[in-house]
Amino acid sequence: MESYRRIVERIAGDIRDGRLLPGQQLPPQRLFARRHRIAPSTAGRVYGELVRRGLVVGEVGRGTFVRAAPEAPAGRALVEGGGPRDVVNLELNYPSVPGQSELLAPALAPLLRPDVLTAALRPAPATGTKAAREAVAALLAVPGGTSPGGPSPGGWRPDPGHVVFTGNARQAIAAALGSLVPAGGRVGVDELTYPLVKEIAGRLGVRLVPVAGDEEGMRPDALAAAHRSGALSALYLQPALHNPTSRATGERRLAELAAVIGDLGLPVVEDRIWSFLRSGAVPLAAHLPGLAHVVDGLSKRVAPGLTVGFLVVPPERVETVAAAVRSGGWSAGRFALEAAVRWLGDGTVERLVAAKREDARRRQELVREHLDGLRVRSDPGAYVAWWELPAPWRADTFTAAAAAHGIAVTPGTAFAVDPHRTPDAVRLGLASAQPRTLARALRTLADVARAGPPGG
Repeated sequence: MESYRRIVERIAGDIRDGRLLPGQQLPPQRLFARRHRIAPSTAGRVYGELVRRGLVVGEVGRGTFVRAAPEAPAGRALVEGGGPRDVVNLELNYPSVPGQSELLAPALAPLLRPDVLTAALRPAPATGTKAAREAVAALLAVPGGTSPGGPSPGGWRPDPGHVVFTGNARQAIAAALGSLVPAGGRVGVDELTYPLVKEIAGRLGVRLVPVAGDEEGMRPDALAAAHRSGALSALYLQPALHNPTSRATGERRLAELAAVIGDLGLPVVEDRIWSFLRSGAVPLAAHLPGLAHVVDGLSKRVAPGLTVGFLVVPPERVETVAAAVRSGGWSAGRFALEAAVRWLGDGTVERLVAAKREDARRRQELVREHLDGLRVRSDPGAYVAWWELPAPWRADTFTAAAAAHGIAVTPGTAFAVDPHRTPDAVRLGLASAQPRTLARALRTLADVARAGPPGG
C-alpha cells in the first residue's frame, strides 16, 4: 500500500505536468480510496494536503477540482494558437493617474540636498516623527456629517500620539495582529477576506474564523455566535470598500457591530486602505476608541514604490504595537516619512485622491458598459468589481479561460476563508490597466463568459 505522501506527490506531478487540467474534477474520496487500495481516511489526508498546497479546491456538495494554474512569469502568457503575449493583469490593483510623477517630484527635490538627505537617511522610530504623526492624524480625520448608512454627526479625529508607522499597510496589519493574538488564537474575519491576511495568519500561527455577513457587511448576531463557539482574540474588518466585494458598511450596521464588539471586549483591526475613495465614511474606531486599531497607508493614495503604512491604536497599546513593529523589522524608513509629510503638507495627496476618485468612477463606467447584464457587484467609486459568474462556469475554470486569452483575474477561491465554501466568482482589479486596455479586456471576458466553458 502506497503512503499518502507518495500519492500526493504523484497527483501534484500530474497537475504540474498537465495530465490533470484546471477545472478537472477528482473522483469522490471513497472511489479514490478503492482505486488506490487505501483507507478512506487516508484518501481524506491526500485530498486535504492537496487543498493545503493550493493545487485543488473542495466545494461542499460538488466535489474536488484542480485549481487554475498560476500566472505565467514576467507578465507574459501563452495563448492558444500562438506564442507569448503581454498579460492584461486585472489581479494587480495599483492606481496611477496622468501627471502623478510630476505632482510627486517637487516635494522630493528638497530631500536630495546633502544636509537634508543625511538626516532623512537616519533610522526612524516606530512612532515616527512629530510632524509625521500630526500629518497622518489630519489625513485620517473624518468630519462630522453623513456616512453611507446614515448620520454621523460626531466624525472622528485620531490623536497624533496614538499613531505608529510601518513600511506599508500590510506590515501594519501584521504588527496589529501579532501584538493582539497569541499563537493558536482565533481571529474573526469576513467569509471573503483580503488574501494577504490569510498569509499573515499562517505565518503568525493563528486561525481565521469566517463570520457570516449580508449586503450590509458582517452580521452582529453571527459575530456573537462565532465568539460563543470559541473565544476570538481579535477581529479583522474592512468596512470601507471591502476587498474583494467593494461593499461599504453603513453607519447603522457599524453601530450595531460596535455594540456587540464592545460587549465582548474584542479588539478590532480595521483596515481602511481603500477608504480614501469614499469621502465621509466614519470608521468603526469612532465607536470603539479603546478597542480599534486602524490600518491605513499611502500605497493606494500615492504610489506603491515609495510608501508608508500607519496604525492608530488605543493609547495604552502604543508601546506594545511599536515593539511588535520593531521586532518584525517593519519600521518605516525616515526618507519615506519625510516625503509623506511634504506630500501631505503641500496638497499633493489631496490632489491625487481627487484624481483617483474620478479615475475609479470612469473605470466603473467601463464595467457597467461592457459587463452589462452580468452579475457584477461593485461600488461606483471603487477600484474593484466582484463578478458572480454565470453557470456552468466555476471560478478556477473561468480564471484559466481568461488566462488563455491573456487576461489575469483573481478567482474567488483566493478570498474564501473556508476552502470548502468557495464562490463561483472572480475579482477584477480595475486600477492597473490603461483604460483602453481595460475596456478591451472587459469585452473579451464578457464574450468568454457568455460562450460558456469549452465542451460545456
